[in-house]
Amino acid sequence: MALPAEARRRWNLTGGGAVEVADLGDALVIVPAGLGGLRAMLLDAVTEAGGYEALAAKVADEEPDLA
Repeated sequence: MALPAEARRRWNLTGGGAVEVADLGDALVIVPAGLGGLRAMLLDAVTEAGGYEALAAKVADEEPDLA
């Protein structure tokens, strides 16, 4: 997979490098491998937001059709 030069420089992938990809259906999330992994990054974000229950409650309040 080819990434734009600006992204490769920003993430220090200029000499090639491994990335992790999450397919979200309508979009891809691409992160450099070796930063704790995509799973760890997502877990940190969920934890920082108050945990799964807090996020689910917020979605239920804001978007009842998704609850």
